[in-house]
Amino acid sequence: QVQLVESGGGLVQAGKSLRLSCVASGNIFSINAMGWYRQAPGTQRELVATIISGGTTNYADSVKGRFTISRDNAKNTVYLEMNSLKPEDTAVYYCKARISLVRGGYEYAYWGQGTQVTVSS
Repeated sequence: QVQLVESGGGLVQAGKSLRLSCVASGNIFSINAMGWYRQAPGTQRELVATIISGGTTNYADSVKGRFTISRDNAKNTVYLEMNSLKPEDTAVYYCKARISLVRGGYEYAYWGQGTQVTVSS
């Protein structure tokens, strides 16, 4: 079965940096898009950044210029480099990947369990 595992979260001061990682494992044929989402308590989950297999990226306006998403296709891993962190970045960050299990098969969305990022002022 496919599993996504996030790591790298923690407690940091405003202005500092964190790097999140997400590794996809299991019976994977291909991964198209990968992305990061976040959810703060009492709020809806929101898109942070996405990256497709060819390298095209997309960012939420709130993180443009501060966050960078990248991926290592050989390792089925996506990263989120977060710089100049702000208290409003505090949330649980979730990894998402659209994965096909066989050639020509359906593409399903898979989610990780999340990693907590807390930014103190």
